[in-house]
Amino acid sequence: MIVFKITMNVIPEKQLEIMQTLLPMIEPTAKKKGCLGFSVFSDIEDQNRLSLMGEWETRKDLDHHIASHQFSVLMGAKGLLCEPPDIQILTVSRSEGMDAVDSIRNHKQSNPSSLGGQRSLTA
Repeated sequence: MIVFKITMNVIPEKQLEIMQTLLPMIEPTAKKKGCLGFSVFSDIEDQNRLSLMGEWETRKDLDHHIASHQFSVLMGAKGLLCEPPDIQILTVSRSEGMDAVDSIRNHKQSNPSSLGGQRSLTA
């Protein structure tokens, strides 16, 4: 799985304009081939800091999205930002869920002296 994250610091006076650009992109992007999910998040401490997060089946699927007209519109909105967007492309080789959390928490409760109450996630 490929995770694509864009963090943006919006010019406060341009908040409405950036939302008018981003919101119509969510559903069409989420329906693209290979898209596992696509969302926009707002920082609870700074309403002008937004993050877009997309999860893609393959790098090829993400590359197709990046080459799209829709992504060009997003990149065209850079003038609404205080600084260039921070873009990260992450390749996820392993994913765990609640079972892993339960296992770690159960281990800690049954053996609190082990590792000073901590457990290595790489073990």
